[in-house]
Amino acid sequence: LPARLASAGIGDKLHKGATVMTAGSTADLYGKLVSIWQHPERVIEGLTPPAPGAAWSLPETGHFVQDMMASDLVTYLPDDILCKVDRAAMGVSLETRVPFLDHRVVEFAWRLPLAYKLQDGVGKWLLRQVLDRYVPRSLIERPKMGFGVPLDSWLRGPLRDWAESLLDPARLRQEGFFRAEPVRERWQAHLSGRVNAQHELWCVLMFQAWLENNKGTS
Repeated sequence: LPARLASAGIGDKLHKGATVMTAGSTADLYGKLVSIWQHPERVIEGLTPPAPGAAWSLPETGHFVQDMMASDLVTYLPDDILCKVDRAAMGVSLETRVPFLDHRVVEFAWRLPLAYKLQDGVGKWLLRQVLDRYVPRSLIERPKMGFGVPLDSWLRGPLRDWAESLLDPARLRQEGFFRAEPVRERWQAHLSGRVNAQHELWCVLMFQAWLENNKGTS
C-alpha cells in the first residue's frame, strides 16, 4: 500500500473486512469483529478451537443491528471501555461519571425506533439533531479522535528490546502458555513493517509482563 494509506490503517481494515466476510452467523460475525487473534487456539497452548460464535451468546432482538448494539452493551462496554475508564480514573483518585449510561437515558434509547439511531449510514442520528441546535456543526461533524498511542512504532523502536525479551522463543516454550512459532511470526512481520500487529502482540506482551512481575508470588 502507498505510505499515506498504510498510515491511515487501510490495510488493517481490509484484512479485518476479509476476515469477517467468512462469518456464518451474527454471533460468529460479532466474535470476528471484536477478537484480536482470529484463531487464539493456534497461539495459546492447550486451547480447544471453539465452534463459530460459541463464545458469544448474543441477545436476540429480531434485528441484526439491534443484536450487535445489545452485544456491545453487555460485553464490550462493561468488560473493556468502562473498565479502562474506571482504572485510569481511580489510578489518579478521580471519580468519573458517564451521563449517557443513566438508566433512564438507556431505557429511553432502547425504546426508540432504529431509524432514530441509524439513518442513511449516519449513526447517533437523534443525538446529532439535538446537538445541532446548540453546538456548531464543525464541532460535531469531524473525524473521531480516540486515545490510542503509537504502539506500532514504539514496538519497532524504544520498546523493541523489552518486547524481544518477553517474546523470546525459548522463554515462551519454557513457560508453556503460548506457542512460540505463531507469536514469533507476527513479531517478525511487525518488525519488518509488512503488517501492523500491535494489538495481537500487545495482548501477549501484557500477559508476559504480568507473569514476569508475579513470578514467585504464589
